[in-house]
Amino acid sequence: MIQIKKPDQMGYFDHGWLKTLHHFSFADYFDRDNMHFGVLRVVNDDLIEPGIGFPTHPHNDMEIISYVVDGELSHKDSMQNASTIGRGEVQYMSAGTGVFHSEENFGSEWTRLLQIWVLPDAKGHTPNYGDFRFDWNERVNKWLHMVSSKTGNAPIKVNQDVNFNVTYLEAGKTIDFEVAQNRQAYVVQIEGHSIINGQRVEETWALESVEENLHIEADDNNSHVLVIEMAKYEG
Repeated sequence: MIQIKKPDQMGYFDHGWLKTLHHFSFADYFDRDNMHFGVLRVVNDDLIEPGIGFPTHPHNDMEIISYVVDGELSHKDSMQNASTIGRGEVQYMSAGTGVFHSEENFGSEWTRLLQIWVLPDAKGHTPNYGDFRFDWNERVNKWLHMVSSKTGNAPIKVNQDVNFNVTYLEAGKTIDFEVAQNRQAYVVQIEGHSIINGQRVEETWALESVEENLHIEADDNNSHVLVIEMAKYEG
C-alpha cells in the first residue's frame, strides 16, 4: 500500500528565525490521526536563520537523528560533546535516561536540516552521541545505508529496528528499494521531485509504503530522497 503525504497534511510554522514543516504532530501542531508512523515519531524539516538555533534543552528516551541538507549545524551537550556538521552529514543522539543539548547555526547562511525522532526499543538506555561525515558520492545513484539497529550493518547504530537509507539520483536515473513483508517505509522527498511507483512526489512531500517495494525515478531533475524503513506497525 502506497500513500502520498503533502505539506497541507502536515503542520507549517514561520517563527521568523525558524521555518519548520512538521510531518507529524509536534509542538503547536496537533492532529490525532497524524501522531507517528510505526516507531517514527517526528520528522521536522527545519530552516534556521544564521546566528541562532535551539538553545540548551532536555531530552529523554528518544533516538534523535539530524540530517543536514544545506548549511551547517553545531551541537553541544551535557556529555561534553561539541561538533559541527554540514551538507549530507549526520549527528545522532540516544537521549536515554536524559541529556541536555543545543543545536545552532553559527554559519553565514540559512541551515536546512531534517530532525528525526525514533521511539527507542526500551526506556532507560545510557545516553550516547555521535556524528558521521559521509562522503557525498557514497549516495549518488545508489543507496547509502546510514542508520541501523545495534545488530545492523550501518555505521550509525540506534536502539531500534530501523534503517535510514539516502540517495541522490541524477536526472534520468532510477533505483529500487525493497519493503519486505511485515515491514514499512517512510519516504521523504528532500530535494527535487521523483516518480515513485508511477506517482509524482514533489520536494518536501512524503510517501508511506506498507509491504510495497519502491521504484524511484529522478525524471528530469536531480532527486534527493531519504527512506526510513522499519517493522510494520500493528497497533
